[in-house]
Amino acid sequence: MAPKINENTTPVRVVEKRSRAYPIRLQILFAVGLGLLLAAFSLAGVIAKYESDYTDKIYPGVSVTGVDLSGLTLGQAVVSLNTNLAYARFGQLRLNNGQDEWVFTPEALGFSYDPVEVANQAFAIGRGKGTMVNLGEQLKARSEGIDITPGIVYDQAKAYEVVQSLAQKTNVALIEPSITLNQTEVKVVNGQAGRTVDILATLRNIEPFLLLQQSGTVPMVIVEHTPATVNVEDTAKLAENILSQVFTIKPDDPNAGLGPWTIEPKDLASLLMIEQKEEQGNRVYTLTVNRPALLAYISSIAPGLQVDPVNARMMFNDDTRQLEVIASAVVGKSLDIEQSVDSVLRKIQSGEHEATLVMQTVEPAVKDDSKAADLGITELVAETTSYFYGSDAARVQNIRASAASFHGVLVGPGEVFSMAEYLTDISLDNGYAEAPIIVGDQTVDGIGGGICQVSTTVFRNAFFAGYPIVERHPHAYRVYYYEQMSNGGIDNALAGLDATVYVPLVDFKFRNDTPYWLLMETYPTDTSLTWKFYSTSDGRQVDWWTTGITDVTEPPEPVYREDPTLATGEIRQTDWPVNGATVEVYRTVTINGAIAYQDTIRTDYVAWPAGYNYGPGTDIP
Repeated sequence: MAPKINENTTPVRVVEKRSRAYPIRLQILFAVGLGLLLAAFSLAGVIAKYESDYTDKIYPGVSVTGVDLSGLTLGQAVVSLNTNLAYARFGQLRLNNGQDEWVFTPEALGFSYDPVEVANQAFAIGRGKGTMVNLGEQLKARSEGIDITPGIVYDQAKAYEVVQSLAQKTNVALIEPSITLNQTEVKVVNGQAGRTVDILATLRNIEPFLLLQQSGTVPMVIVEHTPATVNVEDTAKLAENILSQVFTIKPDDPNAGLGPWTIEPKDLASLLMIEQKEEQGNRVYTLTVNRPALLAYISSIAPGLQVDPVNARMMFNDDTRQLEVIASAVVGKSLDIEQSVDSVLRKIQSGEHEATLVMQTVEPAVKDDSKAADLGITELVAETTSYFYGSDAARVQNIRASAASFHGVLVGPGEVFSMAEYLTDISLDNGYAEAPIIVGDQTVDGIGGGICQVSTTVFRNAFFAGYPIVERHPHAYRVYYYEQMSNGGIDNALAGLDATVYVPLVDFKFRNDTPYWLLMETYPTDTSLTWKFYSTSDGRQVDWWTTGITDVTEPPEPVYREDPTLATGEIRQTDWPVNGATVEVYRTVTINGAIAYQDTIRTDYVAWPAGYNYGPGTDIP
């Protein structure tokens, strides 16, 4: 028991004495540590010797895909790998297309690896990674083994080239059924199934064998192509039937005097077209006809079948101010080209061998029941009379026959009136007689002489009424008939206001530029011709003036021409000398005071010589 210390007592220091001997635990630890240290020195020696033994050799337990490289130098490893890793050169890949099979080495398909690189990978096991990692790899290789999978190279371009060459031997072109025409021969081509190698899909089938370095059969991927199911026989038979004989196009009126028209098989073949279409998901062949070509052919027929409508001819009754029919209107007809083409197309495509053209009626603008007010014909707007005292009976007859061609003619608003359009055929059958006419450089007897009296009269009426003159031709020389006054005298102011017509080369035309119809009436006598225009005045007025006769030239020497119809010594005068001259006539047309237009009528008359015909052998004066 420890002594009790009084609080007031000074403490006593007690010193405990300890022994200098080490505790037993420390001695044990020291002994163990010393043993381990000695073992470590011993192990280090073993490791050093182990590494020394394999300084230039692959450590034990290292292999490449099962090929043991333990203790081999790099050179020996390369030799071993070349000997034992023979897949690239001796493996077999059999490419099969379902019918044929071809054998290739992996190397031929682009497979390869580098044995030197693989040997270096094996030699690197247990080296160059730090002491502990190196020892770990060495220990693992020796105890468990380390098997290296070599890196491979796959050159797919080589495999693609191989598969592509096999595809050329495997592919079969798809042939669709078809029909072709060789002139009139119908050729049928039956369909053929096709097949093609899917090169990319086949390459994907090769890859697993190369990656696993296995031999085996590689199925080539084949895509089958089936031709369309098309019944071409029916279309072919239809084409053969169409081309078996001529195709006939008939007029609607057998008594028309035109047609029928035929299309020969060889020409018909050029019109046929065989087209391929999709109908309800199915492919079909249809036989069609070249519509534009047929349209052109039918259009070429149309003019011969055209019958123009003819307006009614009328007279204006000045008392009742109504129109009276003097010649009934005629309904025209024309070829309906579009419907005719459709009709021919239907017949051809149905295998028939004839079709009838489709005509349509063309109503005249002025019918028998047309009213004066509806046409705007309400008053006399112009009247002109020309005189021809001294004309022989033949000339008067021709004037009457010609004037009758225009009596009752109506000219529509904006329409151009042409004498040639209405003038009847100038022949003896139509009431014309032989009378002097100017032909070239001489006056000769010809049918219709005197018609220019009619053309001159209508020209003056249109001129003085203020209508635009579209076409006018003067006579070659001055003809005094056209300058006569009512008393038989000559009015020089009328010089240059003549017009000649010689159908179809020379015409007279003017335009009705008003919004109203224009009615013509002609009244010939034995010495005069009166031409009347009925319409509605639009307020136009005409001012005109003339230069009169200028630049007068003397006629040349007389001209003599031999005439075999005359007797020897007989001379007959055919032309009388006329001075040459120039005349200009100016016109200003105003409508309600405003100038509508101005024009000038210029005439250059040639100096005309006297002309004589003489019989053969006659002495010329």
